Amino acid sequence: MQSLAALADPTRRRIVEMLAKGDRSTGELVDEFDVSAPAISQHLNVLRDAGLILTRVEGQTRIQSLHPHGLDELSAWLEKTRAFWSRRLDALERELRAEDARNASAPKKKKTS
Repeated sequence: MQSLAALADPTRRRIVEMLAKGDRSTGELVDEFDVSAPAISQHLNVLRDAGLILTRVEGQTRIQSLHPHGLDELSAWLEKTRAFWSRRLDALERELRAEDARNASAPKKKKTS
C-alpha cells in the first residue's frame, strides 16, 4: 500500500495536512520546513508517486494540491480493518453476554464453614 508507506514519514504527513487546508506552491511548502528545497521536492515526488497529490504549473510556479481520490486506497484498507475488528468485538460481546447469562442461571453454591 503505497499511500500508507508515503504517509509514514512525518514531513510528508505534514505536507498532506497543509494541503488539506488548500493548495500551496512548492516554495510556500519549502518555507514551512527546516530542510532544503531538494528534500521537499523528494517528499513531493513520493507523495505524487503514491497518488496523494497533484502538481500543476502556473507560469514559473508549481502548485501542489491533494489528489481528490488519493486517500481512497487508504480509506478502503481502513474500512476492511475496521470491519474485521468490529466482527471480532461483536463476537466477544456475544460470548461475554452468554457467559453472564450462564452464570446468572447457574445454581448458587452454598458457603460451607
